[in-house]
Amino acid sequence: MADNLNVRLAGGDDAALAECFHAHGSLIRSYLRRFVPPQEIEDLQQVVFAEVWRSRHRFDPARSLPAWLIGIAHNRAVDHLRVRTLQTVPLDVVADPAGADGRTHGDGLAERDQVQRALAELPAPQRQAIELAYYGELTQREIAEKLSVPLGTVKARTARGLRRLSDILTPVAA
Repeated sequence: MADNLNVRLAGGDDAALAECFHAHGSLIRSYLRRFVPPQEIEDLQQVVFAEVWRSRHRFDPARSLPAWLIGIAHNRAVDHLRVRTLQTVPLDVVADPAGADGRTHGDGLAERDQVQRALAELPAPQRQAIELAYYGELTQREIAEKLSVPLGTVKARTARGLRRLSDILTPVAA
């Protein structure tokens, strides 16, 4: 049946275009979805099938129809993106982006620097346990395995280190 559709489309059969659209429209929409905004997909799909009809005489019925359609869709998507003008906003109008906690990244940088300095004051085993937990995102069990120490040792180092960090950072926060 696909070969029959290929021959009829190449021969200029009007019904073949409708059948092609019905059979391969979702493939073309899926392909276009990767390149253009959702609100522009249907319009561009219509452009693709209009191009299919205009260039049907160049289609070789012995070749893959879906591959030919994707080629046309790709070219029309590229053309569409080339002529599209993107809205821009001057940088001086845009505020600094807020971090996950609602503060600007500048605030977070200062705080991160204070934490790094406080970590440097900890004994190496405590610092290592905390860094592996918070920056390495390892569980305490994974830290114990990585450092070849008992799980209780990792828990104690982490607890002592966090208590000490709290003492170091509290005067800064007050």
